[in-house]
Amino acid sequence: MLARAQRASDLPDLDGAIADCFACSRLVAWREEVAATRRAAFRDQEYWGRPVPGFGAADARIVILGLAPAAHGGNRTGRIFTGDRSGDVLFAAMHRAGLANQPTSVAADDGLTLRHTRIFSAVRCAPPDNKPTPVERDTCAPWLHREVRLVAPTVRVVVALGAFAWAAWWPVLRQVYGARPPSPRPRFSHGAHWSGGGTAPDLLGCYHVSQQNTFTGRLTPAMLDGIFTRAKGLAGLE
Repeated sequence: MLARAQRASDLPDLDGAIADCFACSRLVAWREEVAATRRAAFRDQEYWGRPVPGFGAADARIVILGLAPAAHGGNRTGRIFTGDRSGDVLFAAMHRAGLANQPTSVAADDGLTLRHTRIFSAVRCAPPDNKPTPVERDTCAPWLHREVRLVAPTVRVVVALGAFAWAAWWPVLRQVYGARPPSPRPRFSHGAHWSGGGTAPDLLGCYHVSQQNTFTGRLTPAMLDGIFTRAKGLAGLE
């Protein structure tokens, strides 16, 4: 898989290779089981049931890094954060920030476009209980590293959605930017900021847009708006 990732010459080439990955047997079995059994509300839909590529601008100045696709969201629609409650919150906030042309995303062909932004996840297959194993995370890492390398010329800031994405970023520093990760690693928190110092993008922490966080008020629309305002400033978009 490492060789396949490294051979990808551009984002469409990488997206096609990602969608054809069968490296993790547990994740393959789960994504295909979900696609076959389906949720009752979507029983008439054909699920994507494959790894989910990134989405957004090839010349992005902001990258949003998530954990993994949702079983009945991206795993169903084929586009990250599309078709689930987390995406409803995320894209509404991006629209308020002027980073998306519409506030909702229900299907891969619904006309959504992103401005100055690309979204992808550390793990590309939907995992059981939304919990990839460390081995699955590391197996999937070459896709993440190659995608970051392809957008690196323009990216100025990375928004890490949750502690998993925050932790997944540090190996990217070494593999893509040739920079030594800080020691000790900065702790994740909402609003945490690590400066890349001009050699790598800045990193912003944001609570994940999961229902657990948004339904309980741990993450509010105002908090998300604050993150995107800050990201735009760091990216030179304001």
